Amino acid sequence: MKTILTTLHSKYIHPSLALPYLASFCASEQCGDIIIREFTIHEPRENIIAELMDEAPDIIAFSVYLWNRAATLELVDALHVIDPQLRIILGGPEVSFENDKIWEQHGGITAIIRGEGEQPLRELLQLWQQAQPDQIPDGYTPPPIARVDRRCENNMIWGDDSEPLAELDAIPSPFQNGLMDCNRGFVYYETSRGCPYRCVFCMSSLDKRVRSFSMARIERDLLWLMEHDIAKIKLVDRTFNYDPGRARHIFEFILQHNRSSHFHFEIGAHLLDEETLKLLEKVPAGMFQFEIGVQSVVPETLKLIKRTSDIELLEHNVRYLILHSNIHLHLDLIAGLPGENFVQMLRGIDRVMDLNPPHLQIETVKLLPGAPLRRQATQSGIIFDPNPPYRAVQTPNMTFAELERVRGISRLLDITWNNNRAHNFVVELGLHYGSMAIAIAEIESFWHNDSLFRFPLGQKEIFEHLARFVRFSFSTEHSNKLLDILARDYALSERLTLRNVPDFFNIELLPAEQQQVKNKIKLQIEQIKGQGVKLQHLAVCFQHLNTPSTRQIHLFCYLSATGKKMKIIEHIFSKND
Repeated sequence: MKTILTTLHSKYIHPSLALPYLASFCASEQCGDIIIREFTIHEPRENIIAELMDEAPDIIAFSVYLWNRAATLELVDALHVIDPQLRIILGGPEVSFENDKIWEQHGGITAIIRGEGEQPLRELLQLWQQAQPDQIPDGYTPPPIARVDRRCENNMIWGDDSEPLAELDAIPSPFQNGLMDCNRGFVYYETSRGCPYRCVFCMSSLDKRVRSFSMARIERDLLWLMEHDIAKIKLVDRTFNYDPGRARHIFEFILQHNRSSHFHFEIGAHLLDEETLKLLEKVPAGMFQFEIGVQSVVPETLKLIKRTSDIELLEHNVRYLILHSNIHLHLDLIAGLPGENFVQMLRGIDRVMDLNPPHLQIETVKLLPGAPLRRQATQSGIIFDPNPPYRAVQTPNMTFAELERVRGISRLLDITWNNNRAHNFVVELGLHYGSMAIAIAEIESFWHNDSLFRFPLGQKEIFEHLARFVRFSFSTEHSNKLLDILARDYALSERLTLRNVPDFFNIELLPAEQQQVKNKIKLQIEQIKGQGVKLQHLAVCFQHLNTPSTRQIHLFCYLSATGKKMKIIEHIFSKND
């Protein structure tokens, strides 16, 4: 009996964690032969089908998620037509709370596994391996398997609910036994399952407790990953530091043994104690990234979604990390949560941006299958898209138009602030409006009215449209300073030359200023001589960066070398130069 474990990723660089765990737990003669095949949603369906059928499988098990549900069900239908005897299993969060409709609409589905899959899949494969179709006696009724619903001839066998694995160490390490694809420069890893919180929008709220792998197992896996120089390791623990002492031990272990890997953690910033904060000061630049879910700063909303976190303590710890550590912080807010309106959402954005986070992501709340918020949707008055990813489209507190505005604000943050682009411009605009959120909302209106959200924009286009926004929205007196700040931000973002500089740059230099630039360039060339470095430059005249306005020449030197990131040096000429 041959089983293929497979899934469709959103990107090639995203390797599966679930499939290697399943294969590792089911690796025995009683389960037959098991192989893993991973694809992406961007590959032609015909190619995927051909790859799968070339393996001549008896069983294909799909891991199903938000991003691949539709494509997976299309594959199920096609595979069933090609080989009606093929057994097809679905599992994963996207199919763990299905009703009868999926069985009626997709006749090729043989079984659906609810919740964590290791134990149910092993029992199902063992049952099928022991009772091959040609060996089943007449009148045989297969026994039910906990958390497995399956089709048997014309009948359905429904599995009861059951607790997941109590001891996670019972799952052999997929890293140690070579089942994990570690050749993509990126791996997912988990040290625990479950979450101590009960946020109503999250699937983890269904877990009754947090279960952890043993520290010995965690250390063995982490050491293996670090010794193999895996470029990026993303831990998928829902709240990695639910136990501060445990988290601190793992941080110390990584600091002691890491050679070159980058680690990404999802943490509760309010759970960081003083001892951990002091330890985190030692983390080298580029080693750690923390994703911190703020979600909302409205007390009533936090109460309604059952999120117990001390916002003031969270803010204090985030400020501490920004001031005293090299850790890249990624903060999250959610729009459309119960009890929060558009104005409160803007205030929340301002409050988080006051922390000066390197990255702020804003997502519209998703009403995921099985999550408490979805079950309460009708009672709560939340209307959501019935198709993945199940985003809220209207709430009692926010209209569809307002949710779209927040989505636009989020996209603008992504192409500016989160990409380290136009930082100074965004800050200055926020000062002008007295609110960074309102400032971004003003740009959002301009972007929306000009249909600029419809298509991807290159960096030059982004800066040019921001300049158009300034000219459209402000008088000459106010626009001059904003355009100068925008031009400087752009010159510090990429290599510009006289041939590609936008029209909001002033590149007209006086003869004396031109000579100053030539002298500086000559010195710069002497400094890099013989180093294999190429120098390009742009000199720009700014008259409105300072108060009072003064004419000032900035020279931007772009230094590039093969295999190295371009370096930008800014020289500001003074009267004494």
